[in-house]
Amino acid sequence: MKQLMLDKIKTIKSSVVAKAGRGKQANDQYLVALDIGTEFVKALVGKITDTGIEIVGVGRAHQSLTDMQAGAIADIGAVVNNCDAALSQAEEQAGVSSRSAIIGIAGELVKGTTTTVRCKRKNPEKELDTPEVEQIISLVQKRAKERAKQQLVWELGGKDVEIRLVNSALVNIEIDGYPVTSPVGFKGKEVVVQLYTAFAPMIHIGALERTAKELDLDLVAVAAEPFAVARSVIGDDANASMSAILMDVGGGTTDIAVINDGGVQGTKMFGIGGRAYTRSIERDLGVSFVNAEELKLGLSNGKVVESKRPIIEKSLQKTLEVWISGVELALGEFTQLDHLPRRILLCGGGSSLDMLMERLESSNWYADLPFTRKPVVQHIKPSHVVGITDHTGTVTDHTFITAMGLLRVGLDTVQQDGPDTNSGSMRQKIDKILRV
Repeated sequence: MKQLMLDKIKTIKSSVVAKAGRGKQANDQYLVALDIGTEFVKALVGKITDTGIEIVGVGRAHQSLTDMQAGAIADIGAVVNNCDAALSQAEEQAGVSSRSAIIGIAGELVKGTTTTVRCKRKNPEKELDTPEVEQIISLVQKRAKERAKQQLVWELGGKDVEIRLVNSALVNIEIDGYPVTSPVGFKGKEVVVQLYTAFAPMIHIGALERTAKELDLDLVAVAAEPFAVARSVIGDDANASMSAILMDVGGGTTDIAVINDGGVQGTKMFGIGGRAYTRSIERDLGVSFVNAEELKLGLSNGKVVESKRPIIEKSLQKTLEVWISGVELALGEFTQLDHLPRRILLCGGGSSLDMLMERLESSNWYADLPFTRKPVVQHIKPSHVVGITDHTGTVTDHTFITAMGLLRVGLDTVQQDGPDTNSGSMRQKIDKILRV
């Protein structure tokens, strides 16, 4: 008991020292991205440059089994300590501290969809101005919120829940059937706006805000993690025409985003991730969770005894079939698209399982979905992330993509709030209107 108390005091002291130093900032502008995952907390310190962001500090801390539940924070105190450990590593490597943070939010109750609203104008001969565009976008966001709330009430068995907008992005604007990138100055009778919005329950957002407060961080933005992954590969090209399905397979959830012609069409999440596979081995082989995790990882790194491989694979296969069904159901909900993009890009630690990649690549799981051809499956590499470079040499694989995407969202936010926004393009002004 005495030793336990000493350990707690030591943890509190180190946390206080780290937070005290966190207020000391360098002259250059830095951002911190916190990817609070079910299995690990990942922290990146990024320096804003003229061309994007340079990663100058990386940290990672393991989460306990009870710290997170279905991608959401379950124990604020424990998660704060884990975040503090990851931040301390990143800041020590960077040699600087930053208080400006972007934190990701995930889980089955985060709802991201694209809403289309048609607005009939009373005076078609009047040119559209900024206040009218703001009014139209506000209407779209209101309708999207109502839809998201109705969906959550249904999923929670009639229980009312407060939600808040966390991300919003323009997908498309048409005036009398004519696509435009900047609607101001156009005349027309009908304006059609497609807007991606992501809403999350206030209880989850509140837990993240409390975490940031405990860490003495200024919360620049909270971002739905599949949206952050999408931003990481789209970048800031207004004319981007990329189409792909993005899958972030974490420890507790799988987050899916569909990008079509450079616009986020929607995001879906379901509660099966890497830990579900580990639980399957734990249950079927009668071993501890820690040993089950070692056996699962051993399939990919070659450390499993060959005689044990068949029984481990048989155990994982059952969970894999359920996961594939979840992917099919999620993608089947994108009914607004005539066909799904054939590129499937994966990230997250859960996607490191060789069996998962092989199932996506070699089977016909996609046969009942609107693909025009067999999907091409690959991992997202750090080099694929637009405008972010790693100067530490430690961000080398797909497990850091979500955190890099959060840095991208932070950069977007800083640029939208910058002094040049008022003199920028109308698209930039619309982006600022959309930002929460």
